Amino acid sequence: MNLPKSDLDDVDFTLMALLQKDGRLSNAKLAEQVALSETPCWRRLKRLEADGYIEGYQAVLSRKKLGYGVLAFVQIGFGSHIGEAPLRFEERVQAIPEVLSCHNLTGECDYLLQVVAEDLEAFGVFVRDVLRELPGVSSIRSSLSLREVKMSGRLPVGPEARC
Repeated sequence: MNLPKSDLDDVDFTLMALLQKDGRLSNAKLAEQVALSETPCWRRLKRLEADGYIEGYQAVLSRKKLGYGVLAFVQIGFGSHIGEAPLRFEERVQAIPEVLSCHNLTGECDYLLQVVAEDLEAFGVFVRDVLRELPGVSSIRSSLSLREVKMSGRLPVGPEARC
């Protein structure tokens, strides 16, 4: 049973905001920062996890340090949306580690992918050998990131939220 957003209070939002900034914060530190004792803080975290507000924890890795010098946004067009091709495409994309995100869109293209590659040559090979072979793909248009101005997976919760 998911809690409606209105059932969350300021402490819940503050806990989520703190964890988005540092997912390694101990329960003791979290409890201290929201002025709760450890047991009620732990219960709130478990409730937020169980209700799906907190989906998991992960480290944010450096793309550049790991050798991925190219970040591309790839627009995929389909010739036909009939049959199993879109479903097979989505299933296959899920298994490709170079695809960081995939969104089904309205507008000029059908899917927008965020892709990493070591360099331009590796990206070209990836397009030729992987993307062109996916089911249903009729067109591919790529835009390369020249400079990453902002990258974040943090949602606006807590004091910084405007809604």
